[in-house]
Amino acid sequence: MSFLVEFAMFPTDKGESVSPYVSRIIKMIDESGIPYKLTPMGTVFEVDTMEEALNVINQAYKQLEPDCNRVYTVIKMDIRKGAEKRIEGKIKSVEKNLGKEVKK
Repeated sequence: MSFLVEFAMFPTDKGESVSPYVSRIIKMIDESGIPYKLTPMGTVFEVDTMEEALNVINQAYKQLEPDCNRVYTVIKMDIRKGAEKRIEGKIKSVEKNLGKEVKK
């Protein structure tokens, strides 16, 4: 099973630029070994179970909890049985339908 998760999480009480706080979350995900993609508007990762997905979200929050009084979070999930490696696969499917590789 594939739990493809897109989320954004950041403090709202730390001023205009929050990249130092977001970086804490990305470091935690990177060190976990979970496949992920950082985008300008959030992060996409893929795991096998709901428990793993929610654990990543919980661990992300724990990166901000000690010194952030208000945290904004948006989470989207695409859950599909019998699938895996969809972070890359979904992009390749669109590229195939276009008949070419999309420029990155």
